[in-house]
Amino acid sequence: MKIAHLSDLHLLALQGVPARRFMNKRFTGWLNLRLKRGSIHRSEYVRAIAREIARLDVDHVVVTGDLTNLALESEYELARELFEKELGLDPSRITIVPGNHDMYTRGAMASRRFERYFGLWLESDLPELAVDAGAGRFPVVKLRDGVAIVSLSSAVPRLPLVAAGELGQAQRDALARVLAHPEVTRRALVLALHHPVVHGWSRIKTHLEGLRDTTELLAQLQDVPRGLLLHGHLHRRIQRPVPTSAGKLLQVGATSASLRHDDPDRMAGFNLYDLDADGGTRVEAWVYSPADGTFHLESVPKHV
Repeated sequence: MKIAHLSDLHLLALQGVPARRFMNKRFTGWLNLRLKRGSIHRSEYVRAIAREIARLDVDHVVVTGDLTNLALESEYELARELFEKELGLDPSRITIVPGNHDMYTRGAMASRRFERYFGLWLESDLPELAVDAGAGRFPVVKLRDGVAIVSLSSAVPRLPLVAAGELGQAQRDALARVLAHPEVTRRALVLALHHPVVHGWSRIKTHLEGLRDTTELLAQLQDVPRGLLLHGHLHRRIQRPVPTSAGKLLQVGATSASLRHDDPDRMAGFNLYDLDADGGTRVEAWVYSPADGTFHLESVPKHV
């Protein structure tokens, strides 16, 4: 099975948005855009990546969050248009999870904005096991041949300058039921969420930027013999082995699909995974070259 993985699109659409919509956490986000982020994230890179993935005719696409920049309706519309027109795949072939930018404000969660715009992409093959996670009902499970693609929502609205995620007890309990389901246990696991599960950060940095219940999630994964943990958030390509009591998982992060950067490990692109019947995985990074609109292959750096 061939899976394309992109993340952190950070699509921006401010035209026509009234000033009152920035009288909250969006004000700090707008300042960040003015000072830095707006000059390094390019929506045209994302469109080029979507077209390249469509050309490759992969089996499935995983998008690990931060589709939007400020969780505005206009940004959600832009992201949905990109999936519908540029990727052109049936929603059943795309797995989408929210990132912290998609739940940037409490209003974005209260209005269930992510679920309203991406409901078709959140349909699960095991809907009876999902629980309300704010951005929709998760875990979302897509059973494909020898692979079970399971997505989680780690996106929670936070105070300004805080980007931490959290699954919560209800979603973790639901995940336990999913992992025990016979249709999942007989397949290789591909678990997708925005925040990295393993990162090596200090307790303070984890509290500010990481997944706050990472310890609990890792404990739940100890009986999983093989599979992938896919994430974004770091704007960097990275892979690291995650030993379990039953075997080993491979955690792989994708960089931002819109990021302009001199470092090839951070420059915009997407990852490609080729999973064989025994659970083995070939990992490739396809890096975008804006000068000529082409892609070249790079290895994804390993981190122990």
